[in-house]
Amino acid sequence: MPFELDIGWVSRPGRAAVNEDFAAVQMPGDGAGMLAAVADGVSAGGWGREAAQTTVTSLANDFFCTPATWEPTVALDRIVGAQNAWLYGVNRRRQPAYGLTTLTALVLRGQSYTLAHVGDTRAYLLRQGQIEQLTEDHVMGGVDFAHRLTRAIGLEDRVTIDYRQGEVLPGDIFVLLSDGIHNDIKPRQIAQWAGEDQAQALAERLADAAERQGSRDNLSAVVVRVLGVNDATLEDTTRRAQALPSLPLLKPGAMIDGLRVEALAADSGIYRVYRVLHEASGQQYALKTLHPQRAHDRHEWAALAHEAWVARHLQTGPTAQHLVRLHAPLVAEPSAFYLLYEWLDGETLAQWIEQKHRPNVAQVLAIAQQAARVLGGLHRQGVIHRDVKPANLHYGRDGVVRLLDLGVALTGREPEAVRTLHAGTASYVNPEQWDDPPVPADAGTDLFALGVTLYQLLSAGRLPYGEVIAYQRGRYWRDPVAPSRHNPQVPIWLDSIVLKAVARTPAQRFETAEELLLALERGAARPLPPAAGSPLAARDPAFAWKAALLFSAVLNVALIYWILFLPR
Repeated sequence: MPFELDIGWVSRPGRAAVNEDFAAVQMPGDGAGMLAAVADGVSAGGWGREAAQTTVTSLANDFFCTPATWEPTVALDRIVGAQNAWLYGVNRRRQPAYGLTTLTALVLRGQSYTLAHVGDTRAYLLRQGQIEQLTEDHVMGGVDFAHRLTRAIGLEDRVTIDYRQGEVLPGDIFVLLSDGIHNDIKPRQIAQWAGEDQAQALAERLADAAERQGSRDNLSAVVVRVLGVNDATLEDTTRRAQALPSLPLLKPGAMIDGLRVEALAADSGIYRVYRVLHEASGQQYALKTLHPQRAHDRHEWAALAHEAWVARHLQTGPTAQHLVRLHAPLVAEPSAFYLLYEWLDGETLAQWIEQKHRPNVAQVLAIAQQAARVLGGLHRQGVIHRDVKPANLHYGRDGVVRLLDLGVALTGREPEAVRTLHAGTASYVNPEQWDDPPVPADAGTDLFALGVTLYQLLSAGRLPYGEVIAYQRGRYWRDPVAPSRHNPQVPIWLDSIVLKAVARTPAQRFETAEELLLALERGAARPLPPAAGSPLAARDPAFAWKAALLFSAVLNVALIYWILFLPR
């Protein structure tokens, strides 16, 4: 949901002849956040207002045009840095006239704020009746130099910007002021009036009070009262995760935030999953956390935070019922970083295979259709799972197939360490990912892995290319045996679908999950043509050399026989 904000602003000349302040607020229509800025121009020759206006206008116009993958400080630094370089160049040509400006800019995005500050404009945060000054004035100090700036936009060829970031809570009030107001209004007065006035009334009251108390400067104020916050961004989730400690190894009976550990459910060496019981409600959950040996790696923290962000954003829409629901922590202040998922009754398909449970063809067909639907939904939302396999497909007692573990999913917002990771279990990875350089993972990666999973279910646990070791490309030179050769109950039309899904070359496979689903739903009514066998030369690139070697061996044997045994 978008921010709910009460915003007020005022910018007037006060007792000065010209208003060299400039203030603006920008909120894009898509709810991506909010930017507010106050600038106080400083000039000789009357160029201060131009400096303030162009600085704030460029920031307001350009900030929300930057790539969504840029962190707010990066976008602010690029825009303000470019404006500073332009203004510095203009000032060098105009001398002795010049125009400088101070700047305080506030960005609200997700559940975080980012503050950029240069000069002696100020920002205050009022939270739960307590007021805090978020900026420090860049002035020389002392009585004689209290208003001499040490930093300003356009003063030098490079500008150093102070940044501050933190969490946004409903009820927070941000107040941005030019020095014409904050020099005459005490913070305690701001705190007192903030509890009484709406945003616009407070902005006007601050300007009126400063003018009454003798301010001779321009008067600008922006007041932002936060009524409701946005959905958490990936940056919010990562920031909170890295601010929390990791969990140690937990034994059955251990307590964490009102949750009692019942058993260790899984341990991958990177993550540990515990079955836990919330004693107050009697509800069971799956608690996922980093393995203590990985807790020092900030990349792993970022990857788990990315998983939380993905899981939260996929909890609505057509795929929601086929994904495990992520719960918010059950306490206001979690004592460690972990993810809390719903606990599912049922078994994974890997447990079926280990127990030698042989599902009938109708069961496998139902599982395949559900899995194809959820993968199609993920792909339409720009998510590639990258680790589809029996261990990550859960068959619940309600008959619903759920896809587990989004830890290595690609979304375009994943950390660099996740993006460059050669993810997936080797036997389920499509062959072209073992090329040098590897072909990037895409939707076809998930569909190939689903095809291998279906082959296993239909073939009593056998794999189409056998057990594959990483980078063992030689396994993929032969065509897989049809599942019906291992299980006579498999119909020929289903053979064709599964063999197409696990074909050695991408051009022979399904292009989309919807294409696979359509083939499964049509079944015997409109079967796919049987897959043509690959030529021997395609299955074995060394075939020509082997044939030449065989011919040479036969020829040599014939010559030896002729020399030794035939009469001369």
